[in-house]
Amino acid sequence: MTSIVTTPSSTTTARPIAARFLLLGDSHAGPIGRAAAETGLPFVGGPMGAARDFTAEFFDLPGGAVAFRAAEPQRLYEGFLADLGVAGLRDLRIPLVATFGFGVHFYATAENWWIYREPDGGFPPGFLTSALFDAIVLAMARDAVAFYRHAVELGLRVLAVLPPQRVPGQSDPAVFRAAQESLARALSGFGVELVDLRARAVDETGWQRPELCEPDDPIHGSLAFGRLIVAELLERGL
Repeated sequence: MTSIVTTPSSTTTARPIAARFLLLGDSHAGPIGRAAAETGLPFVGGPMGAARDFTAEFFDLPGGAVAFRAAEPQRLYEGFLADLGVAGLRDLRIPLVATFGFGVHFYATAENWWIYREPDGGFPPGFLTSALFDAIVLAMARDAVAFYRHAVELGLRVLAVLPPQRVPGQSDPAVFRAAQESLARALSGFGVELVDLRARAVDETGWQRPELCEPDDPIHGSLAFGRLIVAELLERGL
């Protein structure tokens, strides 16, 4: 997992950091944080765990405030809030940028989908765009969706970053693409802004350009990909 990046200064400070956004997510948040730090864009946050840790049953809302169930994400989250000088998301006055739920390769694990395949190994016509498929994916990602919805309901500007277009060997490429669309539709439907760089990040194969891939890694984007994301955030006024 990529190490935590908070701001160009330090992770602890006596006065709140004047950040432009709060970054919360899994390891896909790492290149975003590194690129933002490289450009001097002030932010707080970073990766808090692996993709599978932020899909279902990873947070609660005791008293209406987010509390992560695992100790390390909660510790990091509390540190981010302290850096910003706020008690919780309810007090946040800057946009929230997140990657929660977009470890789509996890949903696309091929063995999870054999029960739905036809004898020839393919899926029934229309299955990957069906209400059933959407329901399965959104059940897998239920707490990620709930987290985004909670943030939007608090009145925050919320931006969700779609993942690098990379599929490891154990995942099904068709399910990856379809699951990504299911999640994106659900989030945009209640007001989350999608940071979608697919048109700029893929080559003629439809998958991530090599220079935007982390070397010797089947899943993650490189610092160059992070730079594209940060440029997009700046274009959107962050």
